[in-house]
Amino acid sequence: MTLSHEVAGDGPALVLLHSAVCDRRMWDPQWTALLDAGYRVVRCDLRGFGESPMPDRPYNNAEDVADLLKGLGIEHATLIGSSYGGRVALELAARWPDMVTALALLCSGSPDHVPGEALRSFAGREDALIAAGDIDGAVDLNVETFLGPEADDAVRERVRQMQRHAFDVQLAVTEEFAQVKAEVDLSLITAPCLAVSGGLDLPDFREIAARLPDRLADARHHELPWAGHLPSLERPAEVTDLLLRFLRETRGSS
Repeated sequence: MTLSHEVAGDGPALVLLHSAVCDRRMWDPQWTALLDAGYRVVRCDLRGFGESPMPDRPYNNAEDVADLLKGLGIEHATLIGSSYGGRVALELAARWPDMVTALALLCSGSPDHVPGEALRSFAGREDALIAAGDIDGAVDLNVETFLGPEADDAVRERVRQMQRHAFDVQLAVTEEFAQVKAEVDLSLITAPCLAVSGGLDLPDFREIAARLPDRLADARHHELPWAGHLPSLERPAEVTDLLLRFLRETRGSS
C-alpha cells in the first residue's frame, strides 16, 4: 500500500513524519517555508492516520516510508520527525543509513525506549477511556497531555480534530494487524542529528533526546524550555527557524 502523501518543490528531498497525536496536516505551518528554502518536500500519513487507511496485513512504518521514497525515486533524504514520526525516522536511518542525509527530531520517540512511569500512566488512562467508549475524553486527554501552554485555542482545536479522526479510523476496523518489529541498532546511524526536546514535555521524551548525542555518531541536543510535546505547533515560527538553521548547516556540509 502506498501511504497517502503530498510532494512539492525542487531540490534536496525533505521528508516530514508526523506525531501519533496528529497527521501530515501538523506540518502546515512549516510547509511553505521549507519549499521556499529550496527543498523537495514530502509529507505522508502513516497507516491509520489522515488519509491512509489501516493496514490489511502485518506492516512496518519505517518500511512503508522507505518504500514511498523509493517509489518517488528519492535515493537520499533529510527526515524531520515529530514524536512517533521521530521514532520512525530513527528506525529508517538505522536500517538504511545511506538513504538518510540528516535527522531533525522534535520530542522524538525511540525504537528501543522502555516507557517510564509518566508515559505508562498516560497510556493506561487513554486505554481506560477508550474501553469505556469515551472517545471524546481520550481526545481531550491527548490534547491536554501533549500540548504545552504556548498552544493557542486554534492549535488545540486542530490537534483535537486530527486525533479524533485517527481514533475514528483506527477503532473502526474489525481486525487489527500488528506492526512487524525489526532489529534496530541506533549506532548504525551516520546522519547528523538535531534532537530537540521540550522543557514541559513528559520525562520519557526529554530523556530520549538528551541521550541521543551519546548514542549516535553525530548528534546534538537542544531543549526548548517553553515547549510541550509538539513545539512545531506551539511556536511554529521559532521552530521553523530552528529547523532551517539546521538544514542550512547540514546542506552546506554535504
